[in-house]
Amino acid sequence: MADRSVLVTGGTGGLGGTVTAAFVQAGWRVVVPQRESATGAGPAASGPVRVTADLMDPAGVDRAVRAAADDPAAPLRAVVNLVGGYASGGRVHETPVEEFERMLSINLRPTYLVTQAALPHLIAAGGGAVVCVSSRAALAPFPGAAGYATAKAAVLAFANAVAVEYRASGVRCNTVLPSVIDTPANRAAQPGADHRRWVTPAEIAPVVRFLASDDSAPTSGAAVPVYGRA
Repeated sequence: MADRSVLVTGGTGGLGGTVTAAFVQAGWRVVVPQRESATGAGPAASGPVRVTADLMDPAGVDRAVRAAADDPAAPLRAVVNLVGGYASGGRVHETPVEEFERMLSINLRPTYLVTQAALPHLIAAGGGAVVCVSSRAALAPFPGAAGYATAKAAVLAFANAVAVEYRASGVRCNTVLPSVIDTPANRAAQPGADHRRWVTPAEIAPVVRFLASDDSAPTSGAAVPVYGRA
């Protein structure tokens, strides 16, 4: 039986499915919110528990976090914030403010809401870990992605703030910064790229799992590059 739970947002995506599988394999009880209705899969030994929730909505976030924290035998000990999105555009003067704000909303709002709702449960469980996903673009922006780079920089800043504010409560917060992730969607969007240089979900997942585990107990406020060969 699993003795700890992890909430993995974005757990049905190209990276999320691999991260979810890594936690299941390690014996965690894994809870995965998703927008569409799905049948729960039982304990972590057999697969993730799925809960229908809109993570842009505080009520949906509350539902997902309560599902992750409702097993006394497996208290919520980690949150992995994978939800986000990317859209390319023009340069800043060519980008409508609505598109800029959309990047901020889809990348930052779920991370903030889920972390905010989960922190009391992590504290009550005696501590735990939050892992956020930013991007190399937060440190090295590229043309046509000012909204995305700004949003991912905000995720990094938010994670660092959580690390500082909750250190005394035993809650750690770290961030991974991927380059381009080798997913079917990214391959379709960039068919001419050298995909061998991209980082794979299978390479990122163990890093995320490590940062959520007790093995990384001394580490908080870290920004971990996961660039592959890019």
